[in-house]
Amino acid sequence: MEFDVVIVGAGPAGLSAACRLMQQAQVNDQELMVCVVEKGSEVGAHILSGAVFEPRALNELFPDWEEQGLALGEKVSADEIYLFKDEQKATKIPNCMVPSTMHNEGNYVISLGNLTRWLAEKAESLGVEIFPGFAAAEILYRDDGAVKGIATGDMGVDENGQPKDSYMPGMELHAKYTLFAEGCRGHLGKELISRFNLDSDSDPQHYGLGIKELWDIDPAKHKPGLVIHGAGWPLGKNAAGGSFLYHSENNQVVLGLITDLSYENPYLSPFDEMQRMKHQSVFKQYLDGGKRVSYGARAIAKGGFNSLPKMSFAGGLLIGCDAGTLNFAKIKGSHTAMKSGMIAADTLIGVLASGDGGGKDLTQFGEDFKRSWLNEELQCSRNFGPAMHKFGMVFGGVFNYLDQNCFKGKLPFTLHDLKPDFAQLKPASECHKIDYAKPDGVFSFDKLSSVFLSNTHHAEDQPCHLKLQDATIPLAHNLVLFDEPAQRFCPAGVYEIVEDEQHNKAFQINSQNCVHCKTCDIKDPSQNITWVTPEGAGGPNYPNM
Repeated sequence: MEFDVVIVGAGPAGLSAACRLMQQAQVNDQELMVCVVEKGSEVGAHILSGAVFEPRALNELFPDWEEQGLALGEKVSADEIYLFKDEQKATKIPNCMVPSTMHNEGNYVISLGNLTRWLAEKAESLGVEIFPGFAAAEILYRDDGAVKGIATGDMGVDENGQPKDSYMPGMELHAKYTLFAEGCRGHLGKELISRFNLDSDSDPQHYGLGIKELWDIDPAKHKPGLVIHGAGWPLGKNAAGGSFLYHSENNQVVLGLITDLSYENPYLSPFDEMQRMKHQSVFKQYLDGGKRVSYGARAIAKGGFNSLPKMSFAGGLLIGCDAGTLNFAKIKGSHTAMKSGMIAADTLIGVLASGDGGGKDLTQFGEDFKRSWLNEELQCSRNFGPAMHKFGMVFGGVFNYLDQNCFKGKLPFTLHDLKPDFAQLKPASECHKIDYAKPDGVFSFDKLSSVFLSNTHHAEDQPCHLKLQDATIPLAHNLVLFDEPAQRFCPAGVYEIVEDEQHNKAFQINSQNCVHCKTCDIKDPSQNITWVTPEGAGGPNYPNM
């Protein structure tokens, strides 16, 4: 199938690019064929974010979004930030002492999944073709090495790679230009960065793991628009990161924990830290008497400006979190992803209008990006993450307060963090074990019951999408040196060390549990695990996360 533009991923970046392309094409009386492929069973099924949403990019893309019927969410009514010492002790930080980037006046508590569903409706009404349930499994290249499109994965293949009765071959989607908007640690984006050496002038990308739950709570305790952030306990000195609880619509709250994946102790379990977090009195007061209704996890790319790769290459562009456009100083990436997609569309529309046949390296996109408010926003926040890594939570927080509130992000120097997250782990022999309490079934829960609430489904008789470069490494190296951290950093119980009756150990991969968070691809200390896309429509089915 031939298109002018193929977009991989129906998230905020990909859909904003699609909408903007068709808007501009209508203004120019230009005919375009634009296609979006999405690996989730429907648009929004794989979308997970906090989310406190800054509407700046949305206001540019659809200035009349309210008149068009978008119920965005609850407008932020109050902002609270706490420093937690333990389950009971919490110190509220005065707003005047909070970095300006973390103030949320004018923002909204939203479901990003629902926003992408609305954007998909708008894109289709503009003439975009959207194919949910089709996973982009392979990049296609021209004879000269330029990208010419993607191939979707074959469906109906058994675990040995043999066709089943339900076999359906994948499709080749060819395009003049292909936009990759897979989200954080996209497996095709990872291939492109390596193939075209796009990160040669960038710092290593840095990541966090966000784990989120959705709760129905007592209406008497619901405070629509209240935004709460926390630092300190439970992670404490074990890892950087922070917690959140947002009061959304319909007597619901969303809460979660972001664990910086630069942590050193292989015994740390982000999932168990998040379960422990809910026992903090500030959170517990709202959850008491409530019911957990959904669960999910997703890695976030938090390296920011310093880690941005070159985003153009022959035949395409990297946009959104596939490139790493999230602003970690704001803990927000949706508006930045949308803007990057819109910039890509503005670059492309002029190129396509000139009769361009495709396959070129659109370096103009880099120039257009540099002239945008997005570049300025990321540049002003460039020191936020490195300061936290270098100076710790307290002194890093002081530095960021001065940087953002006094110098507006324009200090005459740049901090760098050049050690990748996977290389941070220390040997288990040098670290203390962390004892996590058993879940109580009221506030804290186990992994398997959590995965159940993510509505995750994979056909079990299909090739494993979690590839080991060397099957001996988990036991021969990672278990010996790091007590195999995959069994703890995975928030879905995918990886286990099992023993038979003769006490022979094996590394077991429960790929059907995978919620597509990509943490294993990022944090494995041997970089031995590669996440590739499973059969289309597999994975989580998030309702309004």
